[in-house]
Amino acid sequence: MTAPRTVAIDARKAPEDCATMVDVRQGVDALDRALVTLLAERQRYMDAAARIKPNRDAVFDQARIDDVVAKVLKAAEPAGLSPDIAEPVWRLLIDRCIAHEFGTWDKTRV
Repeated sequence: MTAPRTVAIDARKAPEDCATMVDVRQGVDALDRALVTLLAERQRYMDAAARIKPNRDAVFDQARIDDVVAKVLKAAEPAGLSPDIAEPVWRLLIDRCIAHEFGTWDKTRV
């Protein structure tokens, strides 16, 4: 079994210590690189789901979507992430992941 990759985030100033837009952009770019790594791992879980799910009808699961969004919103608050950002971002992420999973499911069953 392969262990999940540890995500390193490049050195950056804390947001409250940024004095220039260069500082801000360096921080955002560092976080974006880490997010890409995390999203790639999440996508691999969607590939695993497509491999495991017994039929195509199991790919879309509204109850699971609602559960994921609720968990994200619960985690967002103490992290200081606005629900106005968290909810639409995760709903779009879930939508795109479901589309990816459908494609993967179809490719592996043809």
